Amino acid sequence: MSDIATTPEPPYYAVIFTSLRTEGDLGYAGTARRMVELAQAQPGFLGMESVRDGMGITVSYWSSLEAIRAWKENAEHRLAQQRGRDWYRGLRVRVCRVEREYGF
Repeated sequence: MSDIATTPEPPYYAVIFTSLRTEGDLGYAGTARRMVELAQAQPGFLGMESVRDGMGITVSYWSSLEAIRAWKENAEHRLAQQRGRDWYRGLRVRVCRVEREYGF
């Protein structure tokens, strides 16, 4: 992803997923593409931004905490979560409420 997400007027929510990858693909690339497709189809999904340069940071934007919970419980997403220890040396997920946004 190389574009800045277009988001609505706050408030809305951001899920920040920070990770350090393990060596090798182990099916990661295909699953990562599928997770983006699935997230984009979820009710309440607003957008996503992602970068990887050693450390990976993906921020997904959601309309509500309920939408985030539903995404977390998505069956395919849960299977990918279970594979996390194969793909990551470490990770952290942070859920935030966006109160203000500005930019150009």
